[in-house]
Amino acid sequence: MGNNNSNSNNRSKERRWPKRIILVRHGESEGNEDKNVYIAVPDHKVQLTEKGKEQAKNAGEVIRSVVGNCKVYFYVSPFLRTRETLKEISESFSSNEIIGVREECRLREMDYAKFQNTEKMEEYKKERERYGKFFYRFPHGESAADVYDRVSGFMESLWRDIEMEEICESGSDDLNIVIISHGLTIRIILMRLFKWTAQEVESLISPKNGEIRILELGHEGKYSLALHHDDKTLEKWGLSPQMILDQKQRA
Repeated sequence: MGNNNSNSNNRSKERRWPKRIILVRHGESEGNEDKNVYIAVPDHKVQLTEKGKEQAKNAGEVIRSVVGNCKVYFYVSPFLRTRETLKEISESFSSNEIIGVREECRLREMDYAKFQNTEKMEEYKKERERYGKFFYRFPHGESAADVYDRVSGFMESLWRDIEMEEICESGSDDLNIVIISHGLTIRIILMRLFKWTAQEVESLISPKNGEIRILELGHEGKYSLALHHDDKTLEKWGLSPQMILDQKQRA
């Protein structure tokens, strides 16, 4: 028993986490360009515009410039626009640099309802402002709090996959995990990682289409936005002075 505990402790000490976790919002979709698309097209089938494909391609080039020749493992929302974004991003990498791709349902967009009545949606969004963005649940849809619950489950699975070495080469110092998802979902992932409050998350600005958030592993074994993004950028994204200070301390 003593040897088993010792081996387990040694393994825990030797475990190395991915060097970066890179969060990417999908490129511009037809729904971003024209909200009326949602009247006839299910949210999960809305596709990228040509501009969106170009944004995704540019995101791939940026990610490649950051990670160099390091390995990448992709997690992607099952929605069409995120899968199309992945396709464009992956063009920046050779097949031997991509060590895995996993479609993850828990990374999907917040569910606003089925086919959306645009006039009703505007009413709901005004009501949400009065009620509180984080806890307001759209009729027949979700709240940000609901998204938090499923993102929490995803994060637990992610850490477990890394710990159990389910992700190929997870112990490598040069592994980068790229998560392609949606604006709110990305903010909730950051909330979950950094233990931000509901009030703090409500102040955050959603990533633009094709925009990237890079979390890098610091010397103390904690992920931080401050290793790649400066104070001005973090402030522009809606982080408070205290949140920015915390990122610096993590770095």
